Amino acid sequence: MRNILFTLFFSLVLVSLQAQEGGEVFTFLRYPSSARANALGGHTVSLVETDPSLIFHNPALLGAEMDQMVNLNYMNYIADINVGSALYTKAIRERSAWGIGANFISYGEFTETSPDNTVMGTFSAKDICMNGFFSYDLSDTWRGGVSLKFLYSSLEKYTSIGLGVDVGLSYYNTAKGFSAGFVLKNMGAQLKAYDEERQKMPWDIQVGLSKKMAHAPFRFSVTAMYLNKWKLSYIDNNDETVASGDGFVKSLSKHLVFGVDFIPTNNFWVGVGFNPKANADMKLQNGNKMGGFSAGAGVKVKRFDVGVSIARYHPSASSLMLSVSTVLGNIVP
Repeated sequence: MRNILFTLFFSLVLVSLQAQEGGEVFTFLRYPSSARANALGGHTVSLVETDPSLIFHNPALLGAEMDQMVNLNYMNYIADINVGSALYTKAIRERSAWGIGANFISYGEFTETSPDNTVMGTFSAKDICMNGFFSYDLSDTWRGGVSLKFLYSSLEKYTSIGLGVDVGLSYYNTAKGFSAGFVLKNMGAQLKAYDEERQKMPWDIQVGLSKKMAHAPFRFSVTAMYLNKWKLSYIDNNDETVASGDGFVKSLSKHLVFGVDFIPTNNFWVGVGFNPKANADMKLQNGNKMGGFSAGAGVKVKRFDVGVSIARYHPSASSLMLSVSTVLGNIVP
């Protein structure tokens, strides 16, 4: 069984690195799937909480403590774009757990016109991801996890199908209030292209650290992203795509996401975050004040954990996200 899993994993890595051409596909996989993660800059792979939605960011954050939990997320993104997810998790004895989930994104309706600008009707576009999760406690402090993704995309009459996998590790030292995470995200391939040209998966390598202060209810987190590519392209003031040109410090900042959360009790949290890349990607000639900043809060109300967050990308573009979790046993006799 181990040999089969290793062969599958190694094959997906090779396909991700070598067998694809063109631009990226299924980029919606980079969107946050957790109100808490969204509040802390949009990404986290090291935050250890009883919050099932965090396993979309790192499958190793899944654990037996999430037995029979249900999670629902909804995000109102830019313009008429709507993003959502649903998740169920179940413990397997004391050291492992599994989960099933789904992500979707609807881009709204578009007007279809002919070459001479005659309106011919409307069409829609959407992406869907079906997820299967599994995690196992390797020791008292280390946990490993994997998620398998079946991907479907529809754009008017064109469709695409893909297969992806995330592999993650999580470390947690309770006594020191320190946790770390590592994940290889979105490895795999586009099995069916929209047309004749296959596109790349948005694969990524992410590493994160979180540290809670010993004598104050604050926790600091930093997540490093896009570690498989140092120079990140951007659009300059002339609306041209530039693949390089940033100095070392600016390039480094675009790979990092920073977050701080205030946790006075187990039933309440407030978080803020900053994503330098989001700020730079949508920067105007007059700057992008508050771009890349995010904030959110969560509270436990009777049987439900409710979280809400907002992220700012641009002076005229932001997102609002709502997350609700509960233990199924609390609502089903």
